[in-house]
Amino acid sequence: MKVVHFGAGNIGRGFIGLLLYQSGYEITFVDVNAEIIHAMTQEKAYQVHFADDNSAPVTVEHITGINSAENPEAVTNAVIEADIITTAVGPNILPVIAKAIAEGLAKRKDRNPKTVPIIACENMIGGSTLLKKYVYQEIDEIETEEFEALCRFPDAAVDRIVPNQMNKNILDVWVEPYYEWVVEKAFIQDILPAIQGITYVDDLGPYIERKLFTVNTGHAATAYLGNYYNYKTIDQALQDKSILHMLNGALEETGQGLMEAYGFDSQAHHTYIQTIISRFQNPYITDEVKRVARGPLRKLGPEDRFIRPSGMYLAYTAAAPKYLSKAMAAALLFANDEDEEAVQLQTMIQNKGAAAAFAEVSGLEQDHPITKAVLTAYEQMR
Repeated sequence: MKVVHFGAGNIGRGFIGLLLYQSGYEITFVDVNAEIIHAMTQEKAYQVHFADDNSAPVTVEHITGINSAENPEAVTNAVIEADIITTAVGPNILPVIAKAIAEGLAKRKDRNPKTVPIIACENMIGGSTLLKKYVYQEIDEIETEEFEALCRFPDAAVDRIVPNQMNKNILDVWVEPYYEWVVEKAFIQDILPAIQGITYVDDLGPYIERKLFTVNTGHAATAYLGNYYNYKTIDQALQDKSILHMLNGALEETGQGLMEAYGFDSQAHHTYIQTIISRFQNPYITDEVKRVARGPLRKLGPEDRFIRPSGMYLAYTAAAPKYLSKAMAAALLFANDEDEEAVQLQTMIQNKGAAAAFAEVSGLEQDHPITKAVLTAYEQMR
């Protein structure tokens, strides 16, 4: 069985690639990182290490690598032969790889008409659906019906902390022991891939939002608050009891909205929150605050990890969230000359004022209850 996986970074190798290997697949990694692809060509294996006291490393074998910039024809041939196609490239790169996938599928229909699932394992809502849109933009309308029979795009939710790292062997990667990979099975009932570690569900929406508004919201909140209090790493920040208290508060607020919206069991969700926080506190994972805080414009966006759950909380409680507002205020105070979005946000605040800048980024009016709560916290924290 063969998989083509777009994205040979730490997530691709340490999470998706590992589970695919453990499920018996031969993996072809596609990337533009010449150094990584060259190492794969030479070594044909790498090790995944786990950030705890107990787990032995796993050697991932039977891999090949293709530099898509240098050898697009090889990518096309790999797509033709693949039993599964997966991605872990980041949302912004999906339109870039869509052309390569479309070209491979166009030739696949004559040479290997077997239906192939294409799963975008990205840190976003509806990643596979978005990838399908980009792929279909690369084909003629007359081919659309053929493509519908040729490929399926089930959405997925993925969760595993893989921090930035420097290893002696460039291919080796450290990951946390915990992971979650949930895939919506509605469109692939007849071709469910046998992949160890995947949980197939009828409705992915609640699981995506539970993950995004607990893991992603919590991670970002810790980063912005940690930066405000001058901590360098996430685990260091959570040694500060005041930050830990605010994190618990923020995730109880997101949890309130999630439980009301989707009927999650209160005790089970509280346990989930504490599991997530314990992951952030893992002393074997040193994740830099400034890395996690990158991209404040996106993270303060209307449908992302702060505004959407804040709106859910407001809808069900008739009050603006207290702790999420503090985290968003800290995001407005995040200054990092090495992060383009942080620079842009600070420029907006200087030119327009914090209220107008937040309203523009969040999509909320300046007199919205959430905007008022965030600006009150912002003025207190300046």
